[in-house]
Amino acid sequence: MSKRLNINSAPALVGIVGPIVVIVGDIAASLSIPGYSPIRDSVSSLALTSIGWLQSICFLAMGLLLEIFVARLFFNIRRAPAFHAGIILLALCGFVLLLIATFHMDAPGAERTTDGIIHTVASYGLGLLFPTAIFSLAPSFKSTPNWKNVFVYTLVAGILALALILGALFGEQRGWFGLYERIIILNALVWVEVIAIHFLRLLLKQEPKPQS
Repeated sequence: MSKRLNINSAPALVGIVGPIVVIVGDIAASLSIPGYSPIRDSVSSLALTSIGWLQSICFLAMGLLLEIFVARLFFNIRRAPAFHAGIILLALCGFVLLLIATFHMDAPGAERTTDGIIHTVASYGLGLLFPTAIFSLAPSFKSTPNWKNVFVYTLVAGILALALILGALFGEQRGWFGLYERIIILNALVWVEVIAIHFLRLLLKQEPKPQS
């Protein structure tokens, strides 16, 4: 990378940092709770433990960082059909992450609460929003010369995300739901990470504007 990092690189760096924060936070929280199984127990159930604040902070951070990243992405991709819908939906994913972090799931066997309902709707809604958003952005990646090489990967990530969320809605993952949920999350986080790294490389290759 021939150029130095600068303020223009910050949104791409934000996109790189966000997924790492979530992954490291999940690992740290999972290992800190005796008896907790990341294979059996859901990610959301960590919020009900003594270290639930860590998970909430990680998801809040990811939501905010994703909003910053999407705002900068808006100005660097050629507009193809559904581009604006894709940008709006991806920004909405960041907002839904904030909801998930703020409203926690209900404890197993407990009475349903408004917080728990919001959390459940937001979680499954996010699972549907993400593939829709990146499918909408895919034509713009294809039509932008510097972004063509992430087009196929975006389609693959979108298909996988859609298949996984449909499996969560209509399938049975008893005994390994935690692992299944983490695969869903990891697919989305890796996509953000790949796009952010690609974006950073493009920003660093840009020639600086001449001084007036």
